[in-house]
Amino acid sequence: MSGAPAPVKARIAVLAGDGIGPEVTEQAVRVLEAVAAARGHVFTLEDALVGGAAIDATGSALPEETLAACRRSDAVLFGAIGGPKWGPSAKVRPEQGLLALRKGLGLFANLRPVTVNPRLAGASPLKAEVIAGVDLLVVRELTGGIYFGEKRREGASAFDACTYTEDEVARVVRVAARLARGRRRKLTSVDKANVLETSRLWRDVATRVVKEEFPEVVLDHHLVDSCAMQLVRRPADFDVVVTENMFGDILTDEASVIAGSIGLLPSASLGEGTFGLYEPIHGSAPDIAGRGLADPYGTIASAAMLLRHSLGLEREAALVEQAVARAVDGGALTADLGGSTSTEAAGTAVVQALESLVAVA
Repeated sequence: MSGAPAPVKARIAVLAGDGIGPEVTEQAVRVLEAVAAARGHVFTLEDALVGGAAIDATGSALPEETLAACRRSDAVLFGAIGGPKWGPSAKVRPEQGLLALRKGLGLFANLRPVTVNPRLAGASPLKAEVIAGVDLLVVRELTGGIYFGEKRREGASAFDACTYTEDEVARVVRVAARLARGRRRKLTSVDKANVLETSRLWRDVATRVVKEEFPEVVLDHHLVDSCAMQLVRRPADFDVVVTENMFGDILTDEASVIAGSIGLLPSASLGEGTFGLYEPIHGSAPDIAGRGLADPYGTIASAAMLLRHSLGLEREAALVEQAVARAVDGGALTADLGGSTSTEAAGTAVVQALESLVAVA
């Protein structure tokens, strides 16, 4: 890997979680270890409990020792949490652990890239000509909005508050605008400004921040319902999309089907510095847990984002992404992609492709 950065020492917390989380995380760890071996990096990996596994062991979805392990790390690799064992009516739920982790670590910007591998165009429910050239990035605000607002239930009525401050909006818009500046310089801000006061604030702040701080970026505004429609009609029109917490949650799940499977897509949750939490966007899929059927590509791609954003290893990140593409092109397709490749075999295909790429880099 000529021209690569000097060897890096980093501590990575590994929170595998529940369901298929441990299976897909294991394959991403194999890839990180292969990267370290090829370049001489030293990655210290520390396992910690989160979600349902943590509830069963400690009674808490986010034990203090897990949060401490994350805080002394340079990045967190996260699997998946949840399952029918810990239902919505449970007093302590796995999802509380992830929300608390994001809040406790100050991770306010969630990055979810969507690209299409031509080999998998047939797996998308959209026509091949519609998804050709799709390369978009959704930046979702992660620690504000209705998910974190006051909640109340009284008799036959319930109440959820959605609140945002100017500072909360400005900081996530800045992240999105910086990313847009390094791409095609197009930023779409999504809101519901025709109805919601928080969205009117969002639109005002987004307009001001981009105009004053990123004049080279072209900003447009979409109402969330219009954006949802355009994502399936003309997804290639989008470059970077920034939006609030709940809208981003919904739109990114919609966008995930463009690529052919939710199992393919990674994400990064970032704060003000280089620290980040990296996870596939899929859930814990308890129905296939332990059967070797899970798609590890989204988790491996999340590890690539970890290398890029938290460790500054752009070349290594790009090689991992190329290795995933090679594995897919070579026919290592898991069940969600219409194949029969096992989780472990898919991981092996990526490691072998990575080693081949490193040898000629």
